[in-house]
Amino acid sequence: MKKLLLSILSVVFILQLNAQKVYGTKTGQISFNATGEAVKIIGVNNQVDSKFVESTGQIIFGVLIKAFKFENQLMEDHFNENYMESTKFPKADFKGFITNIKEVNFSKNGDYPIVVEGTLTIHGVGNKTVTKGVISVQNGVPVIKGEFAVSLKQYGIKGSYIGDKIASDASIKLNCKY
Repeated sequence: MKKLLLSILSVVFILQLNAQKVYGTKTGQISFNATGEAVKIIGVNNQVDSKFVESTGQIIFGVLIKAFKFENQLMEDHFNENYMESTKFPKADFKGFITNIKEVNFSKNGDYPIVVEGTLTIHGVGNKTVTKGVISVQNGVPVIKGEFAVSLKQYGIKGSYIGDKIASDASIKLNCKY
């Protein structure tokens, strides 16, 4: 009798897990712009790993720092070695929730404003953050887009040119098609 009850409970649990729609991508894009007074500094990463759960709004993003590409190799080297210390801090991530996920109708085409709350970890430093974005749904395929600013100092990123040639705040743009 106990085995039968455990079997039934296991099947119910598995069915509940399968009922949750989980979206994912490994080809999302994050770009940042930290252009200062004298130097254009724009990096793009097209290897963003992200997943979110439709029913709960739980969302994660993971980014390998060395996957950011720049218009010249020297800028990329300085970014990785002098500022992001990518051998010591190889990735950045975000873990949180889309707080108004219930307002998104995944079966109806349209643009749905979202609020995202969670912890953004860059350079080994995690900070609570709240930002707005949009989920666009087209034929059942969601795309999350957002834009927000990050204070380099707040994440322990240091360098002699920050605030001069490099902006103190980086503008971040996110675009993930699931």
